[in-house]
Amino acid sequence: GAGRLAARYAYRLPTEAEWEYACRAGSTNFFCFGNDLEKLGNHAWTAENSNDKTQPVGQKAPNAWGLHDMHGNLWEWCSDWFGQYPQGDLIDPAGSAEGEFRVFRGGGWYHEGPYSMAHNRFMMKPGMAINFVGFRVMLASEP
Repeated sequence: GAGRLAARYAYRLPTEAEWEYACRAGSTNFFCFGNDLEKLGNHAWTAENSNDKTQPVGQKAPNAWGLHDMHGNLWEWCSDWFGQYPQGDLIDPAGSAEGEFRVFRGGGWYHEGPYSMAHNRFMMKPGMAINFVGFRVMLASEP
């Protein structure tokens, strides 16, 4: 029926690896558009331009895959527990299986532009809430 998902699909938070893959949209730079911090204002709400508050989604340029606000506006929760990255190159690595803190990515309106680089990560206890952390859900096929 209308509004129902096909079998074996579910909405969930992305893993760190999925989040970074979506943010980079095929790039290997600090930001989805390159490495030039001066151009970040075209793509992100940060402490430099946000007027100290969140902004409506979609006002800044999207990344190459059409995703808005991957840099700045709100940090976004990931499903992974915070832990050390494994050594070596990996494809779609799983995060830590347990921990005290969950990861969030992307930078926010309250923090300066360099915090919104695609590789930056922060952590917080999952029961906490703060006005510069939000979430983005994804639709995924389940094995």
